[in-house]
Amino acid sequence: MQLYIGNKNYSTWSLRVWLLLEKFGLDYEEIKLNLATESFYQTLEGISPTLKVPVLVDGDVTVWESLAILEYINESYLSGKALPKSEPERALARALCAEMHSSFGALKSAMPMNIRVKRRVEVNPQARNDIQRVEEIFTEQTQRYGQKGDWLFGDWSLVDAMFAPVCLRFETYGVELNARAQKYVGQALACPVLSRWRAQALLEAQIVQCNETGVDR
Repeated sequence: MQLYIGNKNYSTWSLRVWLLLEKFGLDYEEIKLNLATESFYQTLEGISPTLKVPVLVDGDVTVWESLAILEYINESYLSGKALPKSEPERALARALCAEMHSSFGALKSAMPMNIRVKRRVEVNPQARNDIQRVEEIFTEQTQRYGQKGDWLFGDWSLVDAMFAPVCLRFETYGVELNARAQKYVGQALACPVLSRWRAQALLEAQIVQCNETGVDR
């Protein structure tokens, strides 16, 4: 398998797929491209119809959309282990993954992932509503599954991969949640696999100006 990703400091969708591959120790080749450069688009031309990352190439199979990549890896290489076992729980997990994928636009726009900095931003009402919804998800899921483990469904799952970039955003912009939700954020940030991504992001030098939002704190 080959996984095409963007800068680790900025690329949230790349992070989600990378986390799954690394969490389960799957064999793949990482191909990192600098976002918003001519070579980025030249490399992806003929590979991805959207010219976006992540892209997974697995023999004759090419998948160019993050949530589809996660599902493909889970089905093809993990025998479904990255989702809960019961049908109702899998349905809920997929709903939460899809919600993160399709929603929270105000939060994503106001607080782009930027691991290298600590910033303050003005939070508009729409972004505040998104933050409250994330807080609600973290609170409800950890209340429901806390006896099984520390993750959103007890065991680590695709849902945790999907929400990992939000935890990084909250750290960058100093977002404070209730105690239970904040504990989950701390759990996510302490993950050794995510810590490797963060360490590699800190070594990057490229600046993508549209992601350099806010003022230093």
